[in-house]
Amino acid sequence: MKKIKFRSVVAMANSRLSIKFAAIILAISTLLSALLGIFRDRLLNGFYLDTYPTGIDAYTAAFTIPDFMFFILTSGALADSFIPVFNHRLVNGNKKSAWELSSSVLNLMALITLVASVLIMIFADPLIRYVVGPGLDEPGTILAINMMRVIAINPFLMSIATVLNSIQQAVGRFVFYAIAPALYNVGILIGITVFTGGINIFGIQIFEGGIMGVALGVVLGAILQVIMSLVGLIGLGFDYRFKINWKNHGFRAVLGLLPARSLDQGIDYVNTIVNTNLSSRMGAGALRSYQQATNLSQMPTNLIGVAISTAFFPKLTEDLGKGHEAEFYATFRVALRTIIWISLPVSIIAYFGRGYVVSFIKNGGDPLIASILATLILSTFARCVFHIASRGFYAHQDTKTPFIVSIIAVGFSTLLAVAFAIFGWGPEGLGYAQSIGAVLEIIILIWLLQRLSKNKLLDKTFWKAFWRMLFATLIAGAVAYAMTKFLPFRKTDDSIFNTLPKFGIITIVSLLAYGVASFFLGLPEVKPFVDKLKKVLFKNAV
Repeated sequence: MKKIKFRSVVAMANSRLSIKFAAIILAISTLLSALLGIFRDRLLNGFYLDTYPTGIDAYTAAFTIPDFMFFILTSGALADSFIPVFNHRLVNGNKKSAWELSSSVLNLMALITLVASVLIMIFADPLIRYVVGPGLDEPGTILAINMMRVIAINPFLMSIATVLNSIQQAVGRFVFYAIAPALYNVGILIGITVFTGGINIFGIQIFEGGIMGVALGVVLGAILQVIMSLVGLIGLGFDYRFKINWKNHGFRAVLGLLPARSLDQGIDYVNTIVNTNLSSRMGAGALRSYQQATNLSQMPTNLIGVAISTAFFPKLTEDLGKGHEAEFYATFRVALRTIIWISLPVSIIAYFGRGYVVSFIKNGGDPLIASILATLILSTFARCVFHIASRGFYAHQDTKTPFIVSIIAVGFSTLLAVAFAIFGWGPEGLGYAQSIGAVLEIIILIWLLQRLSKNKLLDKTFWKAFWRMLFATLIAGAVAYAMTKFLPFRKTDDSIFNTLPKFGIITIVSLLAYGVASFFLGLPEVKPFVDKLKKVLFKNAV
């Protein structure tokens, strides 16, 4: 009975979802993962940022190269290259080729990332000393080296999860794909709360504990993510083969698309490596503070840009696969307008409420993290738009154009980061450089998409709506500013139970102002919310 019940639950979860419901599922799961991430960072910062800044800087630096290898080899690059080709075969009824493609990609990625993980373990010492952490003192350097060798297995584990998740995403199954990342944070939380106290089995102390336990939690999180991704394959009919079929045309097509997209991801991450290197030279705790501000600025990007564009991407590729170009334009406009409409007020509220936002990851807040976050807010909006803009090219199986644009934008922001560091602008200068580069990138991408569509993609109606959204955002920003003066963040707000209600009130009032402004400005994006409100208020009306 239990086995049947488990299978029925999995089958229900693996049913194909509509774009709207998929976006909701992804947004909820991303929010859950973000909340777990906030709790994770709150624990880490509470334990180490003030008392052991060298240790927390070492932990942060240890992530950089393993994350870089994961981003450049798989991450979103694989999904963006794999899904259009995989979907094309499914739409044309060629399941055998689709599963051969999946097995070949899985085996190749596992092999490549395993080699990369071993190389990171071998060369961890020079990578820390000369690439990502030259500003760390000797104890911090040794700790970072040891942590990197533990975390180095992550690219291998997470590449497997990424391929499995891409298969589910391609066929419109999002539930287990959505749950998997949250389990990654669960593993890290176990590392913080359990492994840091040491590991004792049958009275034998096999691990002494300390901050190194967090690194073990990172590996546990990656393992949990793989397990959940495997569960998500149940009932999908995945015909796995332990071989790489080099003759499969779909596999060759993915290999043709993947290098440009992977390099695009890698180029983006060069910024992270450069900023890690530069911030490690700005005093103990600066590296962690910059990374924490960056994480906070990216949360709305994941909640809005990634969730919505991921939900729309299969439909975009399907439209083009069937030759329905007009439908593709319409779908893309809906996705872009939705992302802009949601991300604009979120960004402005985060700017004025940054003191509260930082207090969620560090009790009592932190002036340096808040100051850096202010410089990164513009990049929050730009990154949300970037995810749908880049997928406009990926749906056309064009990964080279976003790659070239990334080289330009990242090169420019990297030069700015170095220049601002020389000028003594500190971690805030790195934030300004990041925002300028992100805005430049989306301007170029949108302009190129418009040219590609011969000015059909973004019509006059879109641009009128965009300027109305900006006006509504100014109103929301004015309200948010007034509310932060009415409910200011104080040093005495040293508990989340004090800060959360205040920030909640500021957010709700500001969003209500934005919604009202959107309604009177005639923006259709607000209509579903108005209709839902009418149903709730007048459901008993005769």
